[in-house]
Amino acid sequence: PPTPPQFDQYVQTTYGRYPITITHGSGCKLYDTNGKTYLDFVAGIATCCLGHSNPGLLSAINTQMSKLHHVSNLYYIPSQGQLAEWLVKNSEGDKVFFCNSGAEANEGAIKLARKHAHSRGVTDPVIITAFNSFHGRTLGALSATQQPKYHKGFTYGGSMLSGFVGTVYNDPSDLNRVFKRMNRTPWWDKVRGRKRRVAAIMLETLQGEGGITPGKKEYFSLARSLCTDSGALLITDEVQVGMGRSGKLWGYENLSVIPDVITTAKALGGGVPIGAMIARGEASTVLGPGEHATTYGGNPLACAAGLEVAKVISGGLLDNVNERGNQLKKGLEDVMSSNPNEISDVRGWGLLLGVELKEPYMAGDVVGRCMKKGLLLVPAGLRVVRFVPPLVVGEEEVDEAVKIFREVVEDIRKEEASENCAITAHLRVY
Repeated sequence: PPTPPQFDQYVQTTYGRYPITITHGSGCKLYDTNGKTYLDFVAGIATCCLGHSNPGLLSAINTQMSKLHHVSNLYYIPSQGQLAEWLVKNSEGDKVFFCNSGAEANEGAIKLARKHAHSRGVTDPVIITAFNSFHGRTLGALSATQQPKYHKGFTYGGSMLSGFVGTVYNDPSDLNRVFKRMNRTPWWDKVRGRKRRVAAIMLETLQGEGGITPGKKEYFSLARSLCTDSGALLITDEVQVGMGRSGKLWGYENLSVIPDVITTAKALGGGVPIGAMIARGEASTVLGPGEHATTYGGNPLACAAGLEVAKVISGGLLDNVNERGNQLKKGLEDVMSSNPNEISDVRGWGLLLGVELKEPYMAGDVVGRCMKKGLLLVPAGLRVVRFVPPLVVGEEEVDEAVKIFREVVEDIRKEEASENCAITAHLRVY
């Protein structure tokens, strides 16, 4: 297998990789080249919802691979229709477009929103997104992402793609202010025959990469009413939180709103690349033949995986998500209670939880320490440690993860106390 030096020579350095090489996995366990076992609370970054080497998923993929894995969307694909039916019947949507990733699903939603606005005579469609959001790394999705650190080096004249405006997440007054300002045409554009309107409000129902921040009902209710009253579309980015991770199938169900467009990926294929854009009502018929397409999207192999995930979810998986999510949250809150100087918050939904550390502690350091003890976690920003295990995680595995995390936090607290004692002793000498 490739060694780290081979990576340095042949693989572009677009990732900061941890110094381990995973060889295989089973359930919620992963194993590296040194024979070490890890408890996986990353799940391919909220993707391997059924864990590793899941028998049902393996059977579905192997069976489909032995028959037909790809033909393109030039022809009808029965499993694509079956998966679309399941998504529609288990959401507020009417029709589905399949793609390969979350970024692509969001790109599709952006195009749909612009096309919908143009059909209403809008020449300058604006999409409002939230500060600290993350919608993907392709150029359109990155332009929608309101985090300047991701924009560095990719701008034209200092700007990303035009047509995206930021607002403060979970702040209704700021959303209302931004919407009213952008939903009218400046006089200097009006005299040139242009028309500016808000085409869509695009929001993560829970900000993942931005620090595991759940949306608030009041905020999303306002977003829904603003879109309804103006003819704009409400787009919910469910790429990380959707497909059951929040304890409900979709994050928007926690917020009592109905979106016009839903984007999903990650857990949809259980680790097999697939994404989807689900639209309802008028939005579901905006894009016509030739206006949006993908070579691989919704191919037989990916849809076979998606159908297996759908079957397991329909079989009661959400009960486990809620039970284990409550268990994990309580365990992490107990760790916070014992370490109030190190941890400031535990938040999230279901099995998408974040632990916010107090300054000067860094999530990357905690993740690295947990890895050495056999627990895989992932940062969500500088100070938030993210817990996103497979949705099939068991009670004992949650207890083990909390135990290791507690040990790491207490090790940090003891080291801090020891350093303080050393400093105090040094000062006394003088």
